[in-house]
Amino acid sequence: MADWENLRHFMAVGRNGTLSGAARALKVDHATVSRRLAALEAELDVMLVDRLPRSCRLTAIGQQVFDQAVTMESAADGVARIAQAAHTPLIGKVTLSAPPVLVAHLLAQYLADFRYLYPDVRLSLAAQAQQVSLSRREADVAIRLVRPEETGSFARKVGTMAFGLYARRDYAHREAPDRWQFIAYDESFADMPQQKWLLGIAGARPVACELSDISGHLIAARAGAGVAGLPCFLGDADPDLMQVGEDVPPFSREIWLMVHRDLRRMSSVRAVMDFVVALITQHGGFSA
Repeated sequence: MADWENLRHFMAVGRNGTLSGAARALKVDHATVSRRLAALEAELDVMLVDRLPRSCRLTAIGQQVFDQAVTMESAADGVARIAQAAHTPLIGKVTLSAPPVLVAHLLAQYLADFRYLYPDVRLSLAAQAQQVSLSRREADVAIRLVRPEETGSFARKVGTMAFGLYARRDYAHREAPDRWQFIAYDESFADMPQQKWLLGIAGARPVACELSDISGHLIAARAGAGVAGLPCFLGDADPDLMQVGEDVPPFSREIWLMVHRDLRRMSSVRAVMDFVVALITQHGGFSA
């Protein structure tokens, strides 16, 4: 097996293109880099680098060795992150990205409880309809309404959010479905599953208004503007609203909790994940 220090010096040559550049990057002298490179070539019994007058160029086999070494380096860094996470105290900032409806109407209501349980963890809630990248550290933990496919991350289904049609209790046309008017999203949300579901129910009946977020739909329905498709945990909790429509096709969204594998065992991140799971599983408005 090749000596790791020799490989590390070789990678520096491959990245910088010269022995002197590698030496500066590693904060060693030129001779050390040259010696380490020669030692690696002797170990492997292959020529890895063409030494040109002003630069170094990887040979064909050198490029293959370089690519494998980079993969080894990445794996070693991952081991270090996992070890660090295991010893990280229950302190620091954790960013949780979640759909706006869950941030505004569920998570934000329990921030005081979280703070009481974990006074040294600062929970930063990001209400984001779009997906974020955990690998680029755009968030530490994410809640998504579709099954995540990002590589390098751990995902777990934590519940299901059912939807229903809701209208104000004294909505003028509540007992006349053929005269219903609907509260929908604008055209930029045409591909959103709940928009397709709602418009499929509406059919030829008119859309009374369009709003870009679910909180606006709730307020408009409460004001009597029309019939809205709302998460049941939201509509059922509002005393001014009631569920309408007996033959409405069922619709729901899965709730997935996602974290990068390297952060999964970090104490502060684990605390946030456990708190989210407890909220959703214990809340009466969600199913398994």
